[in-house]
Amino acid sequence: MFDAGIDGDAGLSADGQGFEAQSAGESELHSGRREDDRRGLLEPAAKGRKIFGGLVPYGEVWRAGANEATTFVTTTALMVGSAHVPAGNYTIFAIPNKDKWTLVISKKTGEWGIPYPGPSEDLARIDMKASTLPSAVENFTIAFDKTAGGCTLRMDWETTRASVDISKM
Repeated sequence: MFDAGIDGDAGLSADGQGFEAQSAGESELHSGRREDDRRGLLEPAAKGRKIFGGLVPYGEVWRAGANEATTFVTTTALMVGSAHVPAGNYTIFAIPNKDKWTLVISKKTGEWGIPYPGPSEDLARIDMKASTLPSAVENFTIAFDKTAGGCTLRMDWETTRASVDISKM
């Protein structure tokens, strides 16, 4: 485990594989399965396929993982990008584009598979920075990287990284 804490003793943690991110006091990100079942659910593999602009179309809502939708749980109010996210349970989706992504935080939880509950259930839509990785990433990875003001949530797959800053309110 590495700590990407928002403050000294409470923060976001993630395992080095990126398939689960959680902490005792702040937030967690998971697929809703038991820990030993999660790897194949949240970390789909590229397997030689064109991912963004192919398997995952540009401009469409994507579940940001595989099988069960990815859940984001926070026990404290956060700023995710420019959006205030109160403590609570949420589902995250993404809208990938070539030069910019949008993180969708949905108030509806418990989805399975592709169905997106629609904009009426959105808590926020947040701009994410998109960049090109120096080498391809085989398995889709969500991770938190510690920053001076909190952490950065990043999604890496193929040669794309989408990221957004997170801080405590």
